[in-house]
Amino acid sequence: MKRFIKTHAQRFWASLALLSIELIIILILFIVSLFLFLFLARSVFLQKKENFDERIFAFIHPLINDVHTDIMVFFTFLGTHTFLIPANLLLIFYFLFIRKHKWYSIKVPVVSIGSVSLMFLLKFFFSRPRPNDPLLRNVTGFSFPSGHAMVSFTFYGLLIFLVWENVSNKWVKWILMIFLFLLILIIGVSRVYLRVHYASDVLAGYALGLIWLVLSVWVVRKIENVSTVKVDTLKTAPATVE
Repeated sequence: MKRFIKTHAQRFWASLALLSIELIIILILFIVSLFLFLFLARSVFLQKKENFDERIFAFIHPLINDVHTDIMVFFTFLGTHTFLIPANLLLIFYFLFIRKHKWYSIKVPVVSIGSVSLMFLLKFFFSRPRPNDPLLRNVTGFSFPSGHAMVSFTFYGLLIFLVWENVSNKWVKWILMIFLFLLILIIGVSRVYLRVHYASDVLAGYALGLIWLVLSVWVVRKIENVSTVKVDTLKTAPATVE
């Protein structure tokens, strides 16, 4: 038994040693996000804790004015389907016809469609009512998790991934990545400011967005690698003469 455990432990650490720093960081973020979502769901729905959400609303309330509201409405628009559907289509078009990178053009709809589907499924499952007295009056549907936070994280997070893989200039790469990350944060803050979501909704949306982004990119990349190996095998296979 000890030998069995020791052997598997050695294999685990050996496989872990083969991972790059980037993959280790992503793995840690994935695990943290999973536990964060489970913690929030437990706190909100099983323990009925609302102190955190109320404290955030109390903190934001003195900051509410017409100028701030206009700014937050603008940023919340960047997380709506009205903006993100054309943005996703443009990204697919770019990779399909300009960059001619088939697998990038596949990753975009897999990430976006999957995140929206998962978000609606979880909203109906949890069925949490939205906060009282929203600043946006035309908002409907359930509150947990925040769709804006989740879909924004998957779309702009995918852009961060694409920038990381494709931009060679170090300064440009980091400036773009930081800008996109801050945009994700501001979109989430705008939902709480406008009182259409609780802070816990937004954090849960972020956690699910990262989980889905990592899973979907990993699955598509696995399929891409398998397809590439098969194509290379067919190309290198000796021709048979009949």
